[in-house]
Amino acid sequence: MRYLAIDLGDKRTGFAAGDDVIGLVQPLFVAEAHTRALQIKASVKAIEEYGPDRIVLGMPFNMDGSEGPRAKLVREFAVELETAVKAALGPYTRVRIEFHDERLSSFAAEERLNRTGRTHGEKKAIRDALAACAILEDFLRAKRGDAAPRAADESADDDETEGEP
Repeated sequence: MRYLAIDLGDKRTGFAAGDDVIGLVQPLFVAEAHTRALQIKASVKAIEEYGPDRIVLGMPFNMDGSEGPRAKLVREFAVELETAVKAALGPYTRVRIEFHDERLSSFAAEERLNRTGRTHGEKKAIRDALAACAILEDFLRAKRGDAAPRAADESADDDETEGEP
């Protein structure tokens, strides 16, 4: 199964792709997306280009595991993304959206970047895609049972606000 991970941000949104057969995850790109419309457009483009079976959205839980205002924005984004995918790819397009805990994904991305010798600007250009990689890697580990699933490990299909894309 092919996956597309999205690390949704206010200014930049990172994308990563991977699969559960060989478990390889790779950063794709970072979209400069300052508005919801630009975030949706970049996400639909990535879905069209990479053809994932599932979308994994990073869920910004609070450190205590509760959902705050940012988590609500991600859930709203998921609903809008489903609508946009149906409009772009046809009403019978089926791409499931799942949420996964993104706590510490930016920290993991920063740790990777600190060892690269890249400049601040070079790091900034790929940081969000590496955060999406961290989200997807953790999701795949949890799916395989290599790590205990975290609070965000839930399918959008189980959420009453989500429909079939």
